[in-house]
Amino acid sequence: MYTSILIPVLALFMAVFCHVANAHEAHTQYQANHLAISVTIDPQGQLWRASVKNGYVWVDKSADLGKTFAAAVKVNPVAMKVAADGEARPKIAVSPEGFIYLSWTESLKAPYAGYIWFARSTSQGKQFDAPIIVHQDRAEITHRFDALHVAPNGRITVTWVDKRDLLAAKAANKPYEGAAIYYAISTDKGSSFQVEQKLADNSCECCRIATTHKPDGTVVALWRHVFEGSERDHMIAEIPTQKQTVMPHRATFGRWKIDGCPHHGAALASGGEGADWWGYHMAYFDGNDKNPGLYYSRMDGTAWVSSPAKKFGDNTKQAGHPAVVSVGKQVWLVWREIKDGQYSIWGMQSDDEGKTWQAPKSWLTSSQKLDYPVLLVHRQRPYLACNGEQFGLTLLSLLTSY
Repeated sequence: MYTSILIPVLALFMAVFCHVANAHEAHTQYQANHLAISVTIDPQGQLWRASVKNGYVWVDKSADLGKTFAAAVKVNPVAMKVAADGEARPKIAVSPEGFIYLSWTESLKAPYAGYIWFARSTSQGKQFDAPIIVHQDRAEITHRFDALHVAPNGRITVTWVDKRDLLAAKAANKPYEGAAIYYAISTDKGSSFQVEQKLADNSCECCRIATTHKPDGTVVALWRHVFEGSERDHMIAEIPTQKQTVMPHRATFGRWKIDGCPHHGAALASGGEGADWWGYHMAYFDGNDKNPGLYYSRMDGTAWVSSPAKKFGDNTKQAGHPAVVSVGKQVWLVWREIKDGQYSIWGMQSDDEGKTWQAPKSWLTSSQKLDYPVLLVHRQRPYLACNGEQFGLTLLSLLTSY
């Protein structure tokens, strides 16, 4: 696929990429205002947006799919350093009964330290209850890169990267690679959270965590993991609702060896619906030396076997940060590419559950910075959402774009 002409280009890209990787949490540095936002669509078709400005998380909504927005509501009453850049940003979700939920990371004074906060509105976003920290461990250490998931039964799960076990291992002069994945669950609509539990040791230090759920409501997490020999592939695991043994499974097999975090989390979507559920769609970056770039594969959720990975996107244009969504047998993949200051969002569609794909196409271009793309579903219709410096928030219906 690559000619000898492209080898120097790839080498330069990977050199820069690895330099960024060793910076670890550098992508979460505090700024006054941020391009990074989160969006979701509620059952009534209202688009909800969470953004950050001057230390505050703000929420506003649109009744016309992003053309106009109502006045924004401040969530946290006291300003804080909210991480909102790259793969760290506030998350927003809407419960089945219409409660608005948010989670975010507060950057603390110690390097790379943070707390995971949660807030909710039971008044359709008119006002928010006082925010709470979801974890009981209040040491000034890494609790970062939160993921917020609301299952169909209303159960709330917040997952994050945590370094308490790394510090404990160092204090005991024991080896420990990476960080860990922790989670906390709320069964009372966000009034409180159960004591956090560890999902797995040896996660990558600063990649986003992808979550989805099975038809029965079981929440599943996918994250970049540090395997033996510093191989940075992905691990997948169901999050137990009670004191059950966690059974993580290796999900990707690129065997990329790198001593650092690539700031490049995966995307995850459930495959099949109801009785036809079969597993998961996965999209991720793999920096393996022979063929680095974005890959798509399917994971059998019963046998825990991954299908052969399919490469997509143009790695010479820094293709990265994919999103994936499925509706029945149809699947959509989107990602961002950059070249010569030109940003573009590309995508492709499958009509047979990811077995074959139509040709990729460009859905959005800009001469100014575009944020990472997001995929939303409303009434079985997929939408692409992307925030940019030039156009602001753009929402496109993918059914009319192909």
